[in-house]
Amino acid sequence: MKRVRQLLLISSSKVHGHEYLQHTRKEIESFCNSNQILRILFVPYAAKDHDAYTEKVATALRGFGYETTGIHTYGDKSEAIKNAQCIFVGGGNTFLLLKTLYELNLVELIRERVTNGDLHYMGSSAGTNVATKSIKTTNDMPIVFPPTFDAIGLVPFNINPHYLDADPNNKHQGETREDRLKEFHEQNVTPVLGLREGTALLVDGDRAQLVGEFNGRLFRQNEKPEEIQPNTDLSFLLQWTD
Repeated sequence: MKRVRQLLLISSSKVHGHEYLQHTRKEIESFCNSNQILRILFVPYAAKDHDAYTEKVATALRGFGYETTGIHTYGDKSEAIKNAQCIFVGGGNTFLLLKTLYELNLVELIRERVTNGDLHYMGSSAGTNVATKSIKTTNDMPIVFPPTFDAIGLVPFNINPHYLDADPNNKHQGETREDRLKEFHEQNVTPVLGLREGTALLVDGDRAQLVGEFNGRLFRQNEKPEEIQPNTDLSFLLQWTD
């Protein structure tokens, strides 16, 4: 059987009222079990304390039945990627994460192995951002300068994790998330999928589907935003070309 790219792109690792990663346990278990994954290589580069971050994730995933190690503990990071069956790229600061991946020469290697179906990819928040076409629709502050905004490009569109709807009761009537994404489309044509908390995008080869408990929101240039219900087929986005 031909191997194909397999991605689980999660909006967030934390959701109010749930323990760490528990809100997406069903999606993680389905993704890992269907691909016979038992060991996960965690990429903690979106945060400063790699050991503490890895232990937090490893504790959560151990409860799901998976063994997790941090890529930072390997002397040869490229070799760790080559030998991994699945990586989980954690959230934090997207600019720091992408900068570090470029500095370690891992961007092209991850892209090649995932595209060929040799490496399964899970990402959350910043880890979801860097899996897309670019990091131009991240919510993070640019605390460091990556060499480019171009990301790994495992999907040809952008994602906005932690998508928030405007609160009409908020007295501060400043720029909304929708306003910011409209600004993006004043200069860019790439579609953007807004992932609310509790949602994720599942990619299986040339098929893509919104999973989770809540709607997503799709933004396209010169079109009204579209509400996307759970389990909606979004495979057409994988065919996008600028």
